[in-house]
Amino acid sequence: MSKKSKAIAFILLSAFGFALMNAFVRLAGDLPFTQKSFFRNCIAMIAAAIVLKREGVGFRWQKGNLPLLLMRSACGTLGIFCNFYAIDHLLLADANILNKMSPFFAILFSLFLLKERANLVQYAAVLLAFGGSMLIIKPGFSAAVFPALVGLLGGVAAGAAYTAVRALSKKNESGARIVFFFSAFSTLVTLPFLLFDFHPMTAGQVLCLLAAGLSATLGQFGVTLAYAHAPAKEISVFDYSQTLFAALLGFMLFGQVPDWMSVAGYIVICGISVAMFFYNRSLESREQVQEQL
Repeated sequence: MSKKSKAIAFILLSAFGFALMNAFVRLAGDLPFTQKSFFRNCIAMIAAAIVLKREGVGFRWQKGNLPLLLMRSACGTLGIFCNFYAIDHLLLADANILNKMSPFFAILFSLFLLKERANLVQYAAVLLAFGGSMLIIKPGFSAAVFPALVGLLGGVAAGAAYTAVRALSKKNESGARIVFFFSAFSTLVTLPFLLFDFHPMTAGQVLCLLAAGLSATLGQFGVTLAYAHAPAKEISVFDYSQTLFAALLGFMLFGQVPDWMSVAGYIVICGISVAMFFYNRSLESREQVQEQL
C-alpha cells in the first residue's frame, strides 16, 4: 500500500472516531466543556503512554522539537475547547463542519511553518470555503451567533495544530509521542477546572465520557498518522467524511435536521474540498510530466 493510500485510510478512520466522539460528548449532557475535555484527553494520554511503552521509544522528544510540540498542544487544546462548546450549543453537523475548516487554515499556516507555498487557486479555495462557513454561522448582531464563531475559531486552532503535526513528522517525531505530549498538556490545563468546578456525574455520563475519550483516541492516532504520511492538501478532502458521519449520528440520536442555509454551507465547503483534491492531483501529474521532460 502506498503512503497516500495509507494516509487516506487513516484519515477516514480518524473521521469516524471524531464523529463518534462528538456524539458521545453531546450525549454526556449538561456538563462543563472543560470537564468533558479532561476525560477526552486523559484517556488519550493513557493510550498513548501504553503505545510508547510498547514501542520502547521513550517519552523524551527529539531535540529541537519542543516549540512545535507546545504549539501543537496549545492550539489543539484551544481547538478542543471551542469544538466541545460548539457541540453543546449547535447542531452536531454544524459544529462538525465549522471544525472541518481546519484543512483550509492548515494551507495558510503551512506557508509560514513549512514554507509550503500554495497557488492562487488554492488560496481562492480558502476564501470560498470561508464564505461557505458564513452560511452556517449566519452572522448577525444577536448572541445566537456566538457559538458558531467559537466553532469557527476551533477550526482555525485545529488547522494550526495539524500543521505543527506535519512539521513534527518531517522532523521524525514519533506519532505516539505527539499524541501523548498533546494529551498530557491538555489534561494538565483542564485539571484545575475539574478540581475547582467539578460537576457530579451519573453513571451514564461517565460511560459517555469514557466512550468519547476512546473515540477521540482513535481519531487522534488516525489524524496523526494520516498527516505523517501525506500533506494536508492531498488528503484533506477525505476528512470531510466526518460531516456525513456527524449528520447521520445527529439525526439518529438527537433528531437534528439542519436548515437549508447550513446544508448550502456544507455543499460549498465539501464541494470546494473535492474540487481542490482533483485540482491538486492534476497539478501533481503535470509537475511529474515536466520533471520527466
